[in-house]
Formats: sequence, structure tokens, C-alpha cells
Amino acid sequence: MSIEPIVMPKWGLAMQEGTLSKWNIAEGDKIARGQEIADIETTKIANSFESPVEGLVRRRVIAEGDVVPVGALLAVVADKSVGDAEIDAFVTQFQERMASAASETVVVPQPEVVETAAGRIRYLKLGEGDGTPVVLIHGFGSDHAAWLFNHEALAEGRAVYALDLPGHGGSEKAVKDGSVAGLATAVVAFLDAVDVQKAHLAGHSLGGAIAAHIAHANPDRVASLSLVAPAGLAGTINQGFIDGFLGESRARKLRPVIELLVADPSMVTADMVEDVLKFKRLDGASEALTAIAAANFSGGKQNASLRDALAGATVPVQVIVGESDQILPASGADGLPATVTVHRLAAVGHLPHMEKSAEVNRLVAAILRD
Repeated sequence: MSIEPIVMPKWGLAMQEGTLSKWNIAEGDKIARGQEIADIETTKIANSFESPVEGLVRRRVIAEGDVVPVGALLAVVADKSVGDAEIDAFVTQFQERMASAASETVVVPQPEVVETAAGRIRYLKLGEGDGTPVVLIHGFGSDHAAWLFNHEALAEGRAVYALDLPGHGGSEKAVKDGSVAGLATAVVAFLDAVDVQKAHLAGHSLGGAIAAHIAHANPDRVASLSLVAPAGLAGTINQGFIDGFLGESRARKLRPVIELLVADPSMVTADMVEDVLKFKRLDGASEALTAIAAANFSGGKQNASLRDALAGATVPVQVIVGESDQILPASGADGLPATVTVHRLAAVGHLPHMEKSAEVNRLVAAILRD
């Protein structure tokens, strides 16, 4: 058997290094592909790292608390027949190559801006090829970086666009119509501006409702729907989260609000909270978020229902929900049409695409049939 390296993953284009905060395996353990082997913290989020290989753990190269660059050797997997001297040589050679490569300049793709009929839209495009493009639509209060665990993983053989909705990120802050229908119109305007005639749509939360509306109103523009913790299925929403997200301006008060998004609050980092505060301080951002919230959520209720739209969908549709979602109840996925495939992820909150990114990536990739 060959020696298999396990390295610091790259979660999002901006990630340069990570902290291995906890090992969940020991030397001598037999591990499976996809097993959660370590907890890693980045400047964006803390998350579990799933092993990319299977086999016997022969060496843990770094200790808990170590901060190392993306691609650094974390552990070595090899059969018992491989001698310790071979492991030592492999580690030495790997680290020498890593040190040599550290001086190389890495070009990181940057977001672009396009003028559309709905105003200025910022987006990040990765990948190329003949496959039908994918468009990733984030949820309320987020931006294109919400897909940092998914964007690159899906961009094989096709272009994948992640955009900032109007009122969010680097897009136009003046929101003409913040309803699901109005934001769906803006996404279609974006498709026109970047000359994408048909796309697979993946939407999270409010973005899921937007994607479903587009498939209903413009069925010729949609190849499939992957709806992650989507709005528009259950009548209720955690209004305390919406009010807290809009109203809190101090990190200490905002943090417990952000922690409602995930099943494991330890995933939320100080930088993650600060990123939200920085966005809310942008000119026009708070006004835009308030307008969008008023158009879609009021008194703990969702103003849009997309269940009928899904019943009439003519493309493959899947819904992915976390069973521990504290924002939109997972019961919203109950009783959907038989044509809709529902995936329920245990011990996952409102961010399945971040909390269980590898599983969500597998599910979305499986629906991309062209």
C-alpha cells in the first residue's frame, strides 16, 4: 500500500491557513473516508474535517493548537507493512516540497461586478467547461462567500456562479422589491447579464425560495433545483433570529443570535460575527436588510409559500434540511410532492452546506446531470 497524506484543507478561496483545534483520531486508529478526524478553525468558521482517505493512521504530524498553511501535512496513513523509516522519509520530503512551494505566487480569483436591469450585482465565477452552469443563491443577511465550502467543489467541467443578492455584499444596496418574487427577478436579470440561458440553481434559506420561484416563473431557465434549508415551505420562522440579526450592533449580543444558525455553537468564530457587523455597517446595508425582512417575514410568519410551485416543477428537485434547524423548522419538508427528493441531515442546523459540506456537495453534484 502507498503512503497517503492528509493535509490542511482549503475551505474557500481566501483561506490561507487553519488551526487544528482538536484531533478526533489517534495514531494506530483505522479510519474511513468521510470520517470526521479533526476540528479545524479558520478566520471564517470552525468545522469538522472529514478524512479524504481510508486506512491506518501511522503518524499525526502536527499537534492540537498548531496553525499551519493550507496544504501542510497533518497526518500520514499507511499499511502496517510500511516501515517507520519510510514514514519518516515521506514526512521529510513532503515538508521540503511544501517549503519550496511556499515562495510561489498563487493567483486567487476575485469577485466581479456586472450591471443588470436590477442594478449592480457582485459575483464570483469559478470553473469552466461544457456542463450547464450552476448558480448559487445565498440566504438573508449573507453573501456569495456563504458557499465557500461548496463553490470550488462543484466547479468541475462547468462554470459555477455565486452572487450577492441585491441589498447584500457588494451588490446594489437600493432594493426596489425585496420580496421573493422581486429578488427572483433580480437573479434572472443577473443570468441575462452574464449570458446564462439555463442553469442548475442551488439556493439556501431565502435563496431557496428565490430559486423555487424562478423555476416556477421561468421554467425554461432552470435545469434542476437544490434547495438547502429553504424558506417558503413552512409557515413559521424564528422571528427572534430576524429581529436580533437586524437589531444587535455589538459582538457580545450578536454572537448568540448567529449561534442559532448551527447545531454546534462552537462552529461560530469571533471573525464570523465581526464579518456580519462589518457588512451591517456598510452604507445602505441595514436599510436594505430591514426592507427585505419586512417583505418576507413578519410576526414569525413567512410571507411566501412555494409548496405549490414545487408541485408543478418539471425539473429534478431536491430539498436538504437539517433536523436541528432553529430558524426554519425541518418539518417544512414534510408532505412535499413525491417528485421532490428530501434529504434530512441529523445533528445539523440551518447551514447544512457549511455544517455538512461534503455531504451537501455530493447531493448537489449528483443532480447535475448535464
